[in-house]
Order: sequence, then structure tokens, then C-alpha cells
Amino acid sequence: MVRDRNGRPFAYGGAVGGRGSCRAIRSHSTLRTARPPDDSAETVTHPLDDASVVRAAEYLSLDDKSLIEQCDVDCFRAPGPGGQKRNKTSSAVRLRHRPTGMSAAANEDRSQHVNKRRAVRRLRAAMAFGMREEISLDADHPGEPLASCISTTAKPTLKVGRRDARYYLAVTELLDVYHACAASVADTAERLGISTANLVKFLQNDPKLWERVNQMRQSAGLKQLR
Repeated sequence: MVRDRNGRPFAYGGAVGGRGSCRAIRSHSTLRTARPPDDSAETVTHPLDDASVVRAAEYLSLDDKSLIEQCDVDCFRAPGPGGQKRNKTSSAVRLRHRPTGMSAAANEDRSQHVNKRRAVRRLRAAMAFGMREEISLDADHPGEPLASCISTTAKPTLKVGRRDARYYLAVTELLDVYHACAASVADTAERLGISTANLVKFLQNDPKLWERVNQMRQSAGLKQLR
């Protein structure tokens, strides 16, 4: 589960502005044992001309170790079923990203290492889904690495797996373009140089991404995709 700095569940909802809300802070991670937290992360939209903020892509381009170093790390005992070991050791992990206030947790596995890896993936998803940058459609899109995920054949096709290191970097630009196109799938596909059918198929492959684009359509007063 993912939460914002105020502890509210993150639904990847409406935009929240604010200068300086997303500055880079370099420091070592803090490890502490804590009670199970309540978890999420608010949507942050950065103005196009606000050079003081760090864009989602700059965080997403970090490797796991560097991203974790920007986080406070809470370890706690996972509640519920899972056997004696799961309940007696602090195997659950929550990451609190200090620069953005976003957080993500994982407690499914008995291994703290596995849960930390899952929490990092969820934090990346929260950033990609929840941090929007106001972009100009006059600029060239797609940029890298989204462009590297689109084949250069006679029929360009967007294809990249969720385990691919480029995935959330590609998704964050895609959603920025989608936001700039007022949540129009057809206009977004045209801007990216792919077919509408290909874009819809790509979005449907990730249930969370599909949910996010429909939330953005709802905010724009459009019917949800089926």
C-alpha cells in the first residue's frame, strides 16, 4: 500500500501544486523498527517553468540503492497469517521518501530483503503514477527512454515489461503526455507515433496503470475506458 506524507491512502487522484515540494535531498537511509504503519502518496504536478523541483524521471532514473538512500526505512512485524517466523521477526518494510513525502510498504514475504525490493518497486509506481510534469506539446515526444520502448518498424509498437528498468520511466512520460492531451487516448497515441489500439493494449496490461488513466479521464470529465 502507498500513502502520502499525511498518511492518507494514495488513490493517484487530483493534482496538488506547490513550489519546492519535490527537492532532491542526499543523505543516508535511516533504519528503525516500528509498529505497522498506515500507508500512500499525493499527486504532485510541477509547473513547466519551475526549475527548482526535481522531476519524477530524475528519481526514477536512480538505481534501487540510491533511491533507498533518500528514504527512511521502517521495519516492523507483519500482521496476519504467515507462520511463526513472519510474526516474530521485523520482516515487513516501509520506505518513506523524504524529498517527496511518498511512501510504500511490503509485508507479503518472510524475507525482509524481498519485501524491501517490492517496496522500492511500489515507490517507483507511486512516483510514476502520482508525479505529473506540465509539458509542452510543442516539444518532441516521445523522449528517452520511452522512445527506446517503441519499435522502429513500419508499424511502431510500444512494448516494455513491468520488470524492465525502463518501465516506470516510460510510464511517467506517457502519463505526462496523456495529461497534456487532456486524457485523450487517440491524441496521446498520435503524439507518440503509435496506434490507439497499441496504446490501449499497453495500458490494459498493467491494472494499476489502467486504473490511473481512467481516474485522469474522470477528472477531465470523460467516460472511462472499458
